Amino acid sequence: MDRNEVLLVGRLSAAVEEQPLPSGDTVTKWRIIVRRRRHRRGAALTDSIPCVTFDPETAAIVRSLKPRDYMEVAGSFRCRVFGPSAAKTWRYEVEVSSAKPYEADLPQPDALPDDPTLSPHGGLAALIPRQVAYLAPAI
Repeated sequence: MDRNEVLLVGRLSAAVEEQPLPSGDTVTKWRIIVRRRRHRRGAALTDSIPCVTFDPETAAIVRSLKPRDYMEVAGSFRCRVFGPSAAKTWRYEVEVSSAKPYEADLPQPDALPDDPTLSPHGGLAALIPRQVAYLAPAI
């Protein structure tokens, strides 16, 4: 069975933008900064992932956050095509169905119970973000 599910935990990169559409709906746009695993040279790399929502309740939650606040979003990966047939622009983004502030006070992997499903090599421990000394500012 095909599945298109995205779960991201990261930081809001900048202020949220809202754009009214001709249909009367409003699309809310923002970017979430998500750290990658450490690069082999030791540098911590990040991805800035574009997110959108058409849901007013989800938009209100995201608007209530400040830049660099941690958040968790869930939704679907989308590819949207814009422009005339001679000059199409492809844009990839996460269409968010739910968002919430994220509490960064998670237990460290060493503090987890001795359960093989929660080992540092998989399970819940693999989902816990590691602390990083510095995040590059969003451009």
